[in-house]
Amino acid sequence: MRAIAQTAAAVRAGSLSARAMVEEALIALVADEHVAVTCVLHDRARAEADAVDAMVAAGRDPGPLAGVLYGVKDLFDLQGLPTTAGSTLYADAAPATSDAEAVARLQAAGAICVATLNMDEFAYGFATINAAYGTTRNPHDPSRLAGGSSGGSAAVVAAGLLAFALGSDTNGSIRVPASLCGLYGLKPTHGGLPLGGVFPFAESFDDIGPFTRSIEEMALVWQVLGGRSSSRSGDLRIARLGGRFRENAEDDQLAAIDAIAPGAPLVELPEIARARSAAFLITAYEGGALHRKALAANAMSFDPQVRDRLLAGALLPDALYAEAQAFRAEYRARIEALVADYDVLLAPATPTFAPPIADPRILIDGALSPARADLGIHTQPITFTALPSLAVPLYRPGRLPIGLQLIGGPGRESDLFSFAAMLEAQGIVGYSMPLGTARTYDFTPPEAARG
Repeated sequence: MRAIAQTAAAVRAGSLSARAMVEEALIALVADEHVAVTCVLHDRARAEADAVDAMVAAGRDPGPLAGVLYGVKDLFDLQGLPTTAGSTLYADAAPATSDAEAVARLQAAGAICVATLNMDEFAYGFATINAAYGTTRNPHDPSRLAGGSSGGSAAVVAAGLLAFALGSDTNGSIRVPASLCGLYGLKPTHGGLPLGGVFPFAESFDDIGPFTRSIEEMALVWQVLGGRSSSRSGDLRIARLGGRFRENAEDDQLAAIDAIAPGAPLVELPEIARARSAAFLITAYEGGALHRKALAANAMSFDPQVRDRLLAGALLPDALYAEAQAFRAEYRARIEALVADYDVLLAPATPTFAPPIADPRILIDGALSPARADLGIHTQPITFTALPSLAVPLYRPGRLPIGLQLIGGPGRESDLFSFAAMLEAQGIVGYSMPLGTARTYDFTPPEAARG
């Protein structure tokens, strides 16, 4: 698959037909074996492609993403379709009257939406185990999880079926599948990208962001979605997160962090366990409140694992929720002051690589724990701070992927992109094509990564 910028340039030049690309992609998406796709948008994709090709024929520029194919997690509004959030409960809901704001911005830039993508029901989980649509499989090893809750979005990009995809991240639902599938995945500063027309989970934490195969592509999609430049100049001040972030991690992650920033300060965030507990509580309370009426009316239509967690959240007392929110406000202020002296903080993205679907458990503090709940052990505390976090894939071809988090100051995503570009140029991070994949790719790893 061509890189995003190459595709857009070829379409704008008239040497590549958007419609031809769409037809090829539709066939591949229908045949997808990763359980990543919930709906292939045949009519919409063809209409958008024809509009792009018509603009080129008329001598007009369709935009910076001209003809680039993408998909969205199944909780973005798409005009004319019900927004199901991965649940059969809303399969017959009234269709959306307009596109989500992020989708509208991408269409205005020439991108073509071709599919909706699998997720944990109502985004409640880190595994993309969906009772209605099935479990999404990791393109690097189909016997393993892709991560979640945006697992379908990660899988189609990792497999080369689409150039990029949109997901949502409440407690790690972009960064976890990005790490397990070997991609770049962004959770922006809270509220940094448009949430209009996105089915909520827990609005205190919800954000959207893209999955891409290179940092250049991430920056380009970010500019379109956010309407601002990703450029940054000057030296970056780096620190490593210590304490709990040095536990429950793979040796390769810790070795990479220490090699990237030898001698950099180890910064320990205070009260990590309390912050994660408060995040769990706020998430459960807001999720339970959102679905309380539907649970009362038709609880048995929910995925059993999601239903039980939502019911527990709906029973939480208001006073406990208020206490958790008060702690979060105070905690955010403390953390922003603590990290103000640094531009990028380094941490693991997930505690391990993708666990097997047959036994979806991971080792946490020496004991096996459900992957669906604990793959976000390193992402959830960062969400609690509202800071931006970029998952980057360690470059390790032939091995199961795993990633790091690059964490920045509020509104300073450009620092993360700049640092990731440096790491990519050095061959430390970068996308690795899944073994046995029949499709071809034009992405070439940095020269330093070969040999």
